[in-house]
Amino acid sequence: MLTVVRTADTPAAERRERWRSIVCDTLGPLDMRIDPDVPLHGEITTGQLGDVGVANVRTSTPHGVHRTPGLIRKGDADLYRVVLPISGHPRLTQDGRETILAPDTFGVYDFSRPYDLVYTDAVELAVFGFPRGLLPVRPGMVAGLTAIAVPATGVGGLLAPMLGRVAREIGQYDPATAARLAPILLDLLGTALAEYTGYPDPVESSQQTLLFQVKAFIEQHLGNSDLTPAVIAAAHHVSLRQLHRLFAPEQTSVGAWIRQRRLDRCRKDLADPAQSGVAVGAVAARWGLSDAAHFSRLFRAAFGVPPSDYRRMSLNPVAASQTLGAVRAAAPATGRCAPRSAARPNSGSVDAST
Repeated sequence: MLTVVRTADTPAAERRERWRSIVCDTLGPLDMRIDPDVPLHGEITTGQLGDVGVANVRTSTPHGVHRTPGLIRKGDADLYRVVLPISGHPRLTQDGRETILAPDTFGVYDFSRPYDLVYTDAVELAVFGFPRGLLPVRPGMVAGLTAIAVPATGVGGLLAPMLGRVAREIGQYDPATAARLAPILLDLLGTALAEYTGYPDPVESSQQTLLFQVKAFIEQHLGNSDLTPAVIAAAHHVSLRQLHRLFAPEQTSVGAWIRQRRLDRCRKDLADPAQSGVAVGAVAARWGLSDAAHFSRLFRAAFGVPPSDYRRMSLNPVAASQTLGAVRAAAPATGRCAPRSAARPNSGSVDAST
């Protein structure tokens, strides 16, 4: 679903709160700091490529967003984010590193750890967010790459224009095309990062490529209730033992991965206002979970509430806060996002001030 927010379409007195609201609804808890004497001008366009959240951000107002340890504890954060300056020079800080990104570079940061992203001049950014397990790289490799200006050379030279164009044209892709683009983008990103750090050995590279192909196959067939490890192994001409070995570094099993991806898809659909009229059971069946009672147990175990309650809380935040026995505090002058309900975790989507 495409979201477009323009400060020019919002009364001046409401612009900061509207901008802050988009940041909170899309990313979860953040501190946002804007000089109170500087008028806020900007535009945010967000959309999805499958499970990859995409945003095109344009703002002429200097400001910054900050992710703190306390705020991290308030929301689901198992995400990587990539930011490409189309124009401007944002400053990215994480893990003791700080870099100024230029239009011929891109940066990676981990949403599960504190970071700062600050704009001191006008910027246009392409921002992408996705579950960490979808990036086809060696385990632990990204930890050494956060807040580094990765040059748009080599494979990065292929990736950077694609990132910019996809962010600007995100509203032009139909869902099927968007789903096909997601693995292509992530594969290019993984290859660019591997190239920048030094290629892994051929065996490891081959295994990572196969794992990525398997995950892409799973994503494309989540709605098939007959999707099993045996079906996946046969489709990739490997044994079941080889398939399970692929997932060992992920500290999960093939079945657990399928189950979690199905639950994540159901969670997104239940929180989508455009699908509020679709029965909970129909949402579950769409993603291969046809046993309603079993789905309800799985969903509650994963997210802490039954699916029907999750939908109600997601679509009606006021009712959610009453149900949880908490009243959302007004955002303080520093611009801190009010934490969303514990029953409403973040997805891979991104927004302008990421």
